[in-house]
Amino acid sequence: MAEIESMLTAMSLLLPPPLTPPPGVILPFEFVRIIGSRAFISGHAPQNPDGSLARPLGKLGADLSVEQGYRAAHLTALSILGSLKRAIGDLDRVRAWSRVFGMVNSAPGFNMQPSVINGFSDLILKLYGPARGAHSRSAVGMAELPFNIPVEIEGEVELFA
Repeated sequence: MAEIESMLTAMSLLLPPPLTPPPGVILPFEFVRIIGSRAFISGHAPQNPDGSLARPLGKLGADLSVEQGYRAAHLTALSILGSLKRAIGDLDRVRAWSRVFGMVNSAPGFNMQPSVINGFSDLILKLYGPARGAHSRSAVGMAELPFNIPVEIEGEVELFA
């Protein structure tokens, strides 16, 4: 088994299948687009192991705590890793995490977006280490996110050939 997948197994973490969108929703885009040695990752949401959107839904600072947001970002990392695995076949092909853009569904006055998106960054750094896992990052508040999800994250990775 590949190194990254072995680590996920050792941590008892499962990669979800492709997102099951809400009824009537069509998602006409690729979740991962590979161009040369770069993989561009579309915005992902937290998912349950069955592919559905994870709960709880809502705004950080009103409906959800920072800890719940951190968990949502952690689940979003697993969602992204699942899409990457389907697109590139082996998560060990990631040479470096380049850029991460984290969006947090935020109530007015909520300003702890970086602490929420740390749920994503902490897992990626644990799996890939400081050399391959280090990434540039933004963590911003949004007035609304699709389907009232608490977190949406997109990114970019460089691949080994």
